[in-house]
Amino acid sequence: MISKFIDENREKIMDTIFDLIKIPSVSIETGDASKPFGEECDKALKYALDLAESMGFRTKNIDGYCGYIEFGEGEEILGIIGHLDVVPAGDGWTKCEPFDPVIEDDRLYGRGSIDDKGPVVASLFAMKYVMDKIKPNKRVRLILGLNEEVSWKCIEYYKAHEEAPTIGFSPDADFPVIYAEKGFLNAYVDSHIPNDTGIILKELKCSNAINIVPKIAECTLEVDNFNTEEIKNDLIKLIEELNYHIDVSVENDRFIHLTSNGVAAHAAHPDLGLNAFSRLLIILNRIYEKNNIHIPLFNFMDEKINTTLNGESLGIDCEDESGNLTLNVANAKYENNNLTIGLNIRIPVTIYSSIVKQKITDNVQEYTNIFVKFSDEKQALFVPKNDPLVTTLCDIFNDVTGQNAEPITCNGATYARAFKNVVSFGATMPNKVDMCHQADEYIELKDLFTAIEIYIRAIWKLSE
Repeated sequence: MISKFIDENREKIMDTIFDLIKIPSVSIETGDASKPFGEECDKALKYALDLAESMGFRTKNIDGYCGYIEFGEGEEILGIIGHLDVVPAGDGWTKCEPFDPVIEDDRLYGRGSIDDKGPVVASLFAMKYVMDKIKPNKRVRLILGLNEEVSWKCIEYYKAHEEAPTIGFSPDADFPVIYAEKGFLNAYVDSHIPNDTGIILKELKCSNAINIVPKIAECTLEVDNFNTEEIKNDLIKLIEELNYHIDVSVENDRFIHLTSNGVAAHAAHPDLGLNAFSRLLIILNRIYEKNNIHIPLFNFMDEKINTTLNGESLGIDCEDESGNLTLNVANAKYENNNLTIGLNIRIPVTIYSSIVKQKITDNVQEYTNIFVKFSDEKQALFVPKNDPLVTTLCDIFNDVTGQNAEPITCNGATYARAFKNVVSFGATMPNKVDMCHQADEYIELKDLFTAIEIYIRAIWKLSE
């Protein structure tokens, strides 16, 4: 019966995901009370709610911050918590334009296909199947956020104005089921960059999301009181010695442009990427040091951060069952000779974030006129592996797929940690490449339809 339902709705499922991907719902905090996260996020939410209403669900738009889709009766709520906002398109797409989805080789390509529009649609159609088959003893509610990729203001608004789920899952990570998610912390390191050094930093650009490994970073140096050709040759030599992919060009015998190239990846898995920005900062420090120019912020980034992924050079190397600490040098803001560098840090579940903050602060204080502030701190999620919610969902996954998988941990931060008794559950299959936030993001069609069956059985079981 489930396979028949999926077959009969296959075209509608695909059309729905296509329509949502075509809406470039990058969350923008506008300050507009009616559309707090921008026109496109508002459009995506209204599309989903209108579709759900036409399918027979109850819906609610919660002041443009978020919304929900619901069926069933009862005091308790089975929550399914997803999001309709996406990270920016990014560069390097080869299969399609990011917001113009295509199907190729049994994969659906497009921004949001796996994070999180595809899994949200899978959850919606799973709810439709259960709604038409049984009368649950809970309300089943699909909660749709619009600011997950930025600062979670949508889900905070929901918590302030609506009932919390009694139990639930977030279809925004990996199968079979995630019982622990690392803590999450952003740090912003700030300092003045002098403009009287003879090698002047005129421009530095890395306008990258905090939770993405930068694919590209650029800067322009104005050479004064030095030989431009010698500086250029020294830069090329340093780049070759470090085996970095950084292009160097000269303009008007005075300006040197550097373009650093890397590989984008989700900041939860920085080892899958190649950080263009951290490499550019190292080269800048080395060329300044070679010419006896001391820039404390560049010293700090080279000596304490470098290209490390685990914070070991900061003295905060740590590891537990959820993995080790990871660090992503994410972005830059350079205005009026003031440079701010954003770092995204994922913290093992048994480590207090206060310890990490203190270690970073202590390291920063070793340098002159560098300051650090922290934001978007999210505590780790931990549900015991033998908790009934974890074991139930894991059993359902194994029954559907024929596997014998065990609950896992992850580096990502999902909405599961926003509520008690909620865990992450799909939709990336075990041993598959995590395409979240990457160029040519996709979901395999076979995995999509398998996820729908898994979600049907999970909703049925948890709402009984």
